[in-house]
Amino acid sequence: MKTKNYRKDRVEVITLGCSKNLVDSEELMGQLEANDYKVSHESGNENANIVIINTCGFIDRAKEESIETILEYAAEKKAGRIERLLVTGCLSQRYRDDLKKEIPEVDDWFGTMELPLLLERLEADYKHELLGERVSVTPSHYAYLKISEGCNRTCAFCAIPLMRGAHRSKSIEELVKEARFLARNGTRELILIAQELSYYGLDIYKKRALARLLSALAEVEGIEWIRLHYAYPGKFPLDVLDVMRKEEKVLPYLDMPLQHASDPVLKRMRRQITRKETEELLDRIRAKVPGIHIRTTMLVGFPGESEEDFEELMDFVQAQQFERLGVFTYSHEENTAAYELQDDVPQEVKEERAARLMELQSGISFEKNKAKIGTVQRVLFDRKEGDWFIGRTAYDSPEVDNEVLVDAKNQYLRIGDFTDIVITDANEFDLYGMIKPIE
Repeated sequence: MKTKNYRKDRVEVITLGCSKNLVDSEELMGQLEANDYKVSHESGNENANIVIINTCGFIDRAKEESIETILEYAAEKKAGRIERLLVTGCLSQRYRDDLKKEIPEVDDWFGTMELPLLLERLEADYKHELLGERVSVTPSHYAYLKISEGCNRTCAFCAIPLMRGAHRSKSIEELVKEARFLARNGTRELILIAQELSYYGLDIYKKRALARLLSALAEVEGIEWIRLHYAYPGKFPLDVLDVMRKEEKVLPYLDMPLQHASDPVLKRMRRQITRKETEELLDRIRAKVPGIHIRTTMLVGFPGESEEDFEELMDFVQAQQFERLGVFTYSHEENTAAYELQDDVPQEVKEERAARLMELQSGISFEKNKAKIGTVQRVLFDRKEGDWFIGRTAYDSPEVDNEVLVDAKNQYLRIGDFTDIVITDANEFDLYGMIKPIE
């Protein structure tokens, strides 16, 4: 009888950057496992003889982290502790030719859309029948669902189109199949991601179809929460809000990076929206879905941003009282439209403005968290750390938002379960609570 020939190669995958990169790594690992490779993700596996680094090339800090990681493993290869070193992802897509010369220890470099080629280099077949199937590296109860690739927007500061190409939607049927696979493997929360969700469907259905997709995903058995990330404000499809209000599974949570509030800055950023239009959109969103929690991201230090522009941004954030907000400092990226502008805001000013904006947001977040004391929140628990069970409400996404902490010395919870929690205390970015007593 013929026995199955298992490979002796062991692959360690390292993922840098955003959740979209994480999904790419999960798909890569699924393909490798289907080809009989033993695969681990950031495990520190000393037995791995092949390392694949999935890089980020978005802003300076991300690029530096990617290069440092490549150099670390290049040294491992030089010392004979690993046999092959492969690099893929955004940094490799963007700077492959330069990096080849600088780091010759790397055996092969691959772009963001070259998974079949990477597999070929490892003498593995790309298995089309694995559509939607992948190896999850997040806790099994939540997963990221990438609904499209690339971006057609022309934001002046953004290098994503250079690395990911034009927008390409996955079909609703394909995404439902992927969601069903995830649900069968224990996923209860889907976090929809893309370079930008608002454009979904325009390329394949000739109209925006995010609302249709949400309705289809809400029918998947086993999925209880569906969360939306990275929605562009310009021409945002308002029918999404109707689905959010109707479907209990679609959470009243929306991640919509706004970047700025000063019209001159927005114009130079090529955001195709004004402050007034943004305010009108936010009013409509909150009117259609009362209680919705909006997460946004702001970019400070863009070329030409004056102190007056920044103060207008501060006023806007104070007026809007966003439930969740993150801040980035501008990074001067080659081959973007903004690279033609003078990077005239000193780094120390960028960082000082970011700190001032986050201090303002900390106060807003603290007041909103204090208002939750005494309420009962449905919480999904992600992990246990020391003496605390740590979870999230419907208004919080993994890693970037608030968390709920429950004392593990006196109470017991199961990871991956939903539990009703009475909120007893709060600080700027965390809630504390106890299991709601059975009545």
